[in-house]
Amino acid sequence: MDKSKVYFTTFKTSFTENLLTKLRRLIITAGIKDIDFTDKYAAIKIHFGEYGNLAFLRPNYAKVVADVVKEAGGKPFLTDCNTLYVGSRKNALDHLDTAYANGFSPMTTGCHVLIADGLKGTDETLVPVDGEYVKEAKVGRALMDADILISLTHFKGHEATSFGGAIKNIGMGGGSRAGKMEMHSDGKPTVTAEKCIGCASCTRVCAHTGVTVADKKAVIDHDKCVGCGRCIGVCPKDAIEATYDTSNKKLNCKMAEYTKAICQNRPCFHIALVCDVSPNCDCHAENDIPIIPDVGMFASFDPVALDVACADACNRQPIIAGSVLAENAEHHGHCDHTDHFHMTHPDTEWESCIAHSVKIGLGTDQYELIEI
Repeated sequence: MDKSKVYFTTFKTSFTENLLTKLRRLIITAGIKDIDFTDKYAAIKIHFGEYGNLAFLRPNYAKVVADVVKEAGGKPFLTDCNTLYVGSRKNALDHLDTAYANGFSPMTTGCHVLIADGLKGTDETLVPVDGEYVKEAKVGRALMDADILISLTHFKGHEATSFGGAIKNIGMGGGSRAGKMEMHSDGKPTVTAEKCIGCASCTRVCAHTGVTVADKKAVIDHDKCVGCGRCIGVCPKDAIEATYDTSNKKLNCKMAEYTKAICQNRPCFHIALVCDVSPNCDCHAENDIPIIPDVGMFASFDPVALDVACADACNRQPIIAGSVLAENAEHHGHCDHTDHFHMTHPDTEWESCIAHSVKIGLGTDQYELIEI
């Protein structure tokens, strides 16, 4: 496979060009306007940030992308799916409250915000992918209803996948609650009896009679449970949680297959900003000291090449004193320090995700970096 083009610019500005105009110039130079946007719905897949986290991308960047799409005749909207874990984005109402609190509103971004998998994370489209691990991806419906996909990614560390790039933003972020459960788990939800009040909300939404209430406590029959996650979404006391029991390598591979399901058969364009490179995902309700200095902005039609280019650029950066990475590097002084993300989370790796993405035809790990 030929090398994919990845366009790059630093965060260095001038009196005549600020960061927003640089981002605009980057994505136009990278070819975003080569896509026919005329009267087409364009989903801008972004992470709105968990409430309390301040490392997520500022909404100003989203407005630049939305404005370019509108100039080209398209109908953009910002979107993400509800979370599997219990937090400030586990249903559409809380999710929208969080998005607005973090600055993502039609007034600030110039486009609407849609939670792709609906009120309780169950509004999904089943997308055939015929992968090694996934045969039918469960994807947020609004994300699949769009004619065009644009991913706008905050590139950072991640406690399970080593880093969170375009593939994670699309694949994991685009999965409905059941889709996220499929990627994260080989098991089924469990009930924390101490939290359960026996209200039976879970029994009413289970389509497979997999949940019953006995002695005022919910019980899940794993032989009947299909892992849809509906019970997680409706529990008023957060007593039902997913079981995170799949290996990181399998998680990486499933995530790649979900990304292929979401990207296939329609135009896609990918943007990654490598700034505020926190050690953990923006799903955390906090963020730590960045592990490396800000690097720049990247754009490509190839999400795999984009992720590799971002990772390579990060690994060329110095380590920020006082960060988790600095602490781990000092503690493991004898180890190879060439992979900042593995050093930040030694139990993780990202190579399996890239290798599997190449294997299934999502993209290539070979790239030509074009600086503008």
